[in-house]
Amino acid sequence: MHMPAITANYLAILALIYATLALQVIRLRRSSEAPFNDGGNASLRSAIRAHGNFMEYVPIIALMVALLEMSGASPLRIHMLMGALLLSRLLHPLGMYATPGSLRFLICRGGGIFLTIGLLISCALTILSRLPWAAVADEISDQAIATIQFLQVIHVILTL
Repeated sequence: MHMPAITANYLAILALIYATLALQVIRLRRSSEAPFNDGGNASLRSAIRAHGNFMEYVPIIALMVALLEMSGASPLRIHMLMGALLLSRLLHPLGMYATPGSLRFLICRGGGIFLTIGLLISCALTILSRLPWAAVADEISDQAIATIQFLQVIHVILTL
């Protein structure tokens, strides 16, 4: 097993984006004098959601990509997955700060959502496709047969 170096490099860049989003929330909290929640400030609300949305999606996708990299997925595939994650995380805050209903809002938010959900599904299905399903099925069937045999023995003992 090797360190997922490609994923790690992208995560370093994503960490800087996350820090920027966090600093934006801090800046707006201070200027709005809203230490909790959003204080009714729409800009702060958008900043909080951009920051929260980042934290909701990046860890699970990055973890799945790291697992794929560690399991031998091609470097090109890892670059494509992490590049798409990076793009989606850049698009989303741009959409959050755009006027609702504007072209920028629709493209950035829609594009970010499309890429993010696509990455979640793609990574999950790829990981599931790599599982040794035949071995899992054999083990489950062996356990089921052993359980049935055990229950038959219990039944015989109880009916003596």
